[in-house]
Amino acid sequence: MNWTKENIKSQNGKTVLITGANTGLGFQTALELAKKEALVIVAGRNKIKINAAIENIKKEYPAAKLEAGIVDLSDLSSVETFSKSVLKKHHRLDVLINNAGVMFPPPSTTKEGYELQFGVNFIAHFALTAHLFQLLNATPNSRVVTLSSIAHKNGRIDFENLKLEKPFDKFREYGQSKVADLIFTLELQRRLEKHDLPCISIGAHPGISKTELLRTDNPEMINEFPHMDANQGAFPTLYAATEPLQGGEYIGPNGEGEMTGYPAPAFISDYAQNLEIGKKLWEYANNNMELKFLP
Repeated sequence: MNWTKENIKSQNGKTVLITGANTGLGFQTALELAKKEALVIVAGRNKIKINAAIENIKKEYPAAKLEAGIVDLSDLSSVETFSKSVLKKHHRLDVLINNAGVMFPPPSTTKEGYELQFGVNFIAHFALTAHLFQLLNATPNSRVVTLSSIAHKNGRIDFENLKLEKPFDKFREYGQSKVADLIFTLELQRRLEKHDLPCISIGAHPGISKTELLRTDNPEMINEFPHMDANQGAFPTLYAATEPLQGGEYIGPNGEGEMTGYPAPAFISDYAQNLEIGKKLWEYANNNMELKFLP
């Protein structure tokens, strides 16, 4: 049977934080988890858009338990400040969903100088996970769900080009950011196991889903491919967030090329599974942000 949102069991008593939750996949994920009675922290950088998203969810499900979270993932000081506010307010975090993403922007950098896609899609979520880890670790059966992409298949980490040191190539840089997310997912799981910690790390990807992600480039491009609406595109994330899974699993659509379909185990490139690359990327992020996250 094809798994859908109808299969989600009650999430009552759980706290879930979703980045980029004001629109697209993040909004649909927040909506469905709120319907299943989770307390959802709806996180994003624009307070007006976050509040509008919360209003829209409550229109559909008035009993929703929602909280606005304001964080700018292109600024690591904002990530740290936001994390401290979450730690101060909450005593548990069952699921962290690293969902927010940037795709094909003009050449640009984060506040710290990282190429924007690499900085937002990977670096910021590494930092957010690190800052919130004490809360995740204090919550029984917690998990981190990080979104990658079909584009990870051709992605490679060029450690000499993480801050736009080379001429910008939007496809190359996007692939780099998304393979980084999957490498992070797998390396996080390895380190959780090494330290004998109960939290698990799971990856997911939405296939090709019609969202605002292409708004900065060529929105009509999506029509050249089989694609899903954002609600069905969120199914792999919802599955990864709620089903009994093993750490290190990667979930995507089960259709041809993993472009559309229903949640199932997804393809992971050999490159993303490379132990040395995983260690090198982890140490790069940890050292550059002066973190001591699961050494």
